[in-house]
Amino acid sequence: MAAGWQRGFLIVHGLENRRPVGHWERWLAHELRARGEQVWYPQLPEPDRPALAAWLDVIHAELSMMGDGERVVVCHSLGCIAWLHYASGLAAQRIDRVLLVAPPGPAALDQTGLADFSLAAVDLEALRAGVPTRLVATDNDEWCEEQAAEVYGGPLGCDVDLLPGEGHLALADGYGSWPGVLAWCLDPAARVGPRDAVG
Repeated sequence: MAAGWQRGFLIVHGLENRRPVGHWERWLAHELRARGEQVWYPQLPEPDRPALAAWLDVIHAELSMMGDGERVVVCHSLGCIAWLHYASGLAAQRIDRVLLVAPPGPAALDQTGLADFSLAAVDLEALRAGVPTRLVATDNDEWCEEQAAEVYGGPLGCDVDLLPGEGHLALADGYGSWPGVLAWCLDPAARVGPRDAVG
């Protein structure tokens, strides 16, 4: 591990994501590495039929490899829910900031195969005083009919960037390169705008 690295990034993908070329998370990993940043972007096991325990094991293992600098976690979709479960049991792992992008709502989590990820065991309000978190959500996400800004933003007491009409903020919604997320990674004060926003 290079002694000069000041921070590390863990990127956590969502359901059915096999880290495809073109997805904003893969683009982000490339852009951060091109700037000399330390990045972990693991392929989580069985992305089509995920088991929460297996995903949490990978998250823990990846975080355990990070150095002593700033630790940043960036999650999309079901990866956000896995992170919330992990954060609920967080003990020795220090995290400095988190970006949650388009987390699915409770109704979506009730579908067959995602029962492990139910939010029933997660006390969102208890996480409010924890790691500084920013939520990026939309008002027409098919995976969150309950509106993520309401379900997560309020209870977590986190900063929210609402991007109207942008869907699930996935590759199918046009989210390949996304300068706004890169800007936040490099500067936590940056707000995250839609994919076409510059600066």
